[in-house]
Amino acid sequence: MTVTPFDLFARSVHLHRGGEISRREETADAGRDGWRLTVLHAKTGDDVHADHWEVHPEAEKIVSCLIGKIRLHLRPERPGEAEEEIRLTAGTAAVVPRGRWHRIEPDIPSNIMTVTRPCGSRLEKLRPACPRVP
Repeated sequence: MTVTPFDLFARSVHLHRGGEISRREETADAGRDGWRLTVLHAKTGDDVHADHWEVHPEAEKIVSCLIGKIRLHLRPERPGEAEEEIRLTAGTAAVVPRGRWHRIEPDIPSNIMTVTRPCGSRLEKLRPACPRVP
């Protein structure tokens, strides 16, 4: 087998449970037997769907800031609780618990790496805050 470099920003890498690694486009069934490693460059919140909550019911998720500064938001688990905000800088990471709704926002252009099992993942549009009445 010939070993060749590839662009990690171009597509996700699938880490199969059997030890194989594939570099292919994700499909609906991808991740059923392994994990997905994704690296992306985020200039704005649009690059990381910051206007949506995301959840992974099948596994925890690691979020790492490789370069830059990002904020990892965790949705409150109970009504009335505050949203948690974890600030990540270059070289730091956090583990999102299984089934915990979360979202990412870059403070400056940043390179981000995530690893999770993608099956069952869902997105939910962030509800805008109610406007304050003066």
